[in-house]
Amino acid sequence: MSQTSLKQKKKNEPGMRYSKESLDAEKRKDPDKNGARLSTQGSQELPVPNTDSRGYIVRNQWSRTSRSPSTGAPSVDEPRSRNTVVKVQAPNSSATSRTSSASPSHHETSPPPPSSEKPSLQQTPQTRPNTQLDSQPPTPPEHEPSSKRTSKMYGGSEPWALRDTREPRDLQLRDYAHSCDSRELIPKTPREYTRPSPTEWKPYVQRRLQYGTSVDMDQECLSEIQQQQQQQQQLRRQQIEEDEIDEAYWASVSMLYEKIPSCARPRPPKPKHAITIAVSSRALFNMVDDRKIYEEEGLEKYMEYQLTNENVILTPGPAFRFVKALQHVNARLRDLYPEEQDLFDIVLMTNNHAQVGVRLINSVNHYGLLIDRFCLTGGKSPIGYLKAYLTNLYLSADSEKVQEAIKEGIASATMFAGAKDMAYCDTQLRVAFDGDAVLFSDESEHIAKDHGLDKFFQHETLFENKPLAQGPLKSFLEDLGKLQKKFYAKDERLLCPIRTYLVTARSAASSGARVLKTLRRWGLEIDEALFLAGAPKGPILVKIRPHIFFDDQMFHIESAQKFGTITAHVPYGIAQKRN
Repeated sequence: MSQTSLKQKKKNEPGMRYSKESLDAEKRKDPDKNGARLSTQGSQELPVPNTDSRGYIVRNQWSRTSRSPSTGAPSVDEPRSRNTVVKVQAPNSSATSRTSSASPSHHETSPPPPSSEKPSLQQTPQTRPNTQLDSQPPTPPEHEPSSKRTSKMYGGSEPWALRDTREPRDLQLRDYAHSCDSRELIPKTPREYTRPSPTEWKPYVQRRLQYGTSVDMDQECLSEIQQQQQQQQQLRRQQIEEDEIDEAYWASVSMLYEKIPSCARPRPPKPKHAITIAVSSRALFNMVDDRKIYEEEGLEKYMEYQLTNENVILTPGPAFRFVKALQHVNARLRDLYPEEQDLFDIVLMTNNHAQVGVRLINSVNHYGLLIDRFCLTGGKSPIGYLKAYLTNLYLSADSEKVQEAIKEGIASATMFAGAKDMAYCDTQLRVAFDGDAVLFSDESEHIAKDHGLDKFFQHETLFENKPLAQGPLKSFLEDLGKLQKKFYAKDERLLCPIRTYLVTARSAASSGARVLKTLRRWGLEIDEALFLAGAPKGPILVKIRPHIFFDDQMFHIESAQKFGTITAHVPYGIAQKRN
């Protein structure tokens, strides 16, 4: 070490402290050198004293006389060969500045390349500059273990605490000085970012699979998501299995239905076009024993009996064959007119409770009856529903309900079964009517009852050309005649499935002409007219074998019953008062 540097060290020993870098620089300095020449902006050279007001000195320059081939350091006179940053602090400033230079080993290993960049002298009299580091700052020099630090430069009672607070800024300044010294030594190269070529771009789905869902996702969350996905997959598998089972089931059912012969159930006609026949349960089926239980043991026992025997099929009643014949007429009409709506529509109307409905349904299906509409009033009279159902004819086993319907202007009759069995035609509906108080009014009956038969014959001869007033069953005969004309239009007069009969006690010679002229005036045709002149009707009805015979007098009903004819009593006219 030169004498000048030792003297300078002794001079500044109480108030300053050398850094290791400055000591190394002094060793390489010429002993006769008393200052450093620094280049500022342009070609101006500034002489810097060796010490400042507080005794700090920073030296970092190459010696002119100590150039050697090994080091290859340029001289000071060479332009911009070395960057020297000196921070001069004003005497009144309380802050201290420290200067760092590049490591000597770095200067000895690689000579500085020429550069066109001209650094400037940064001089901050009051504050320290907040420097912006390079985009690629070099690695700061390592601290050697031999460097010792004292608490004199901090001047506080707790030097280490104050040092800890100021050390980060000192380190930044050292790094900044080092980066400035090494700008010309390290060639500045732009940072290159690797960009994939356009052919290497991949869709979002592939990139998501490559990098996963999330790097920082918790394992528990991953496990929950996996469980949810597994559950969803299981649900999908179950749904697929269920769909396959359903498809297999319906395939087997369709194969089964293809093997079964066609048994299409015809649709019932619309009520506004149909001929509605309301039939009670006691008229359609034989429920005599059931009625006895109701009258003797009460309603509860009756209900219990019906529920117990709901799978027991009821036997046919007096209106059963009549209903079967109506269905045959419907079938013939459908053959001729597939879209026909003027058909018979059967309605089961009863005052039974709904609990009895199961037994009635089972019985209807057992016999193949096409009865789709039921009316179960639960003990209440069903007469109020007759008009709501647009009823054309009401058949019941209860005479009181029939009289109520007659008063309401609805064609009604009380059904009675024959005393013995009789064979009936299954291919033709046969309906027999009495004349007076059934098809016609009871006008002539009043004269016969009040004035005798002679006055009756005179009255009919006098009013032969005057039509009789209509009776309660006249509308039903009109419905039958309307359907007959449909078959006549298809040239089916001889094969018509409907045949009507007039069975009357009148004499043809004395009172028969008025009856036929009245039917002609009404536009109705009767297939057969039987004038008995007071003879019994039973033997004639046995020959006809009608499905139903309407009459207003009970002695004619009882006579026909003995021969096995199914009869229907019409409670209308003066004969009801006399009886």
